[in-house]
Amino acid sequence: MVRAGLSAERLTLAGAELADEAGFDQVTLSALARRFDVRVASLYSHLKNSHELKTRIALFALEELADRVADAVAGRAGKNALTAFANAYRDYARAHPGRYEAARYRLDPQTAAASAGVRHAQMTRAILRGYDLAEPDQTHAVRMLGSVFHGYAGLEAAGGFSHTDVPSEESWAWTLDSLDAALRSRSAS
Repeated sequence: MVRAGLSAERLTLAGAELADEAGFDQVTLSALARRFDVRVASLYSHLKNSHELKTRIALFALEELADRVADAVAGRAGKNALTAFANAYRDYARAHPGRYEAARYRLDPQTAAASAGVRHAQMTRAILRGYDLAEPDQTHAVRMLGSVFHGYAGLEAAGGFSHTDVPSEESWAWTLDSLDAALRSRSAS
């Protein structure tokens, strides 16, 4: 018998909340069963295994983050779009650390191709159109932006910037100014 109120969607959301509270690596069917005060076996009518749960959380996080980024960059171009894009990622990583980690969960190629990850790539390239970058510079820029945003968010979350009197916010603004200058210097025009 299926436990009343449980569904794959409800379990996914609870898993995302658990990821934010305890870390994505702590999300398991056992932990989720404890959260709902049910036996692990009760979850198998909704989810095949922990991998499916983590995949569902990753897809949820990618969609949620893509929506936030799209809202942030709407109607913006150039440095304003770059800054809005970057701030949306950083704000999401700060507000939802477990979900942010989940958004980087390795998906199989077919699942990844059907995910909101495609929207992330499209939005990144849309921002870069404002810089008029030719290939392969555009691909290099996509990789650079992802590396910088992810690296900064990860170091900041781990307390990597708490050892100095220079506020992290100042370094973030400096980083975004530097990225903008680097991208403008590579413009094809």
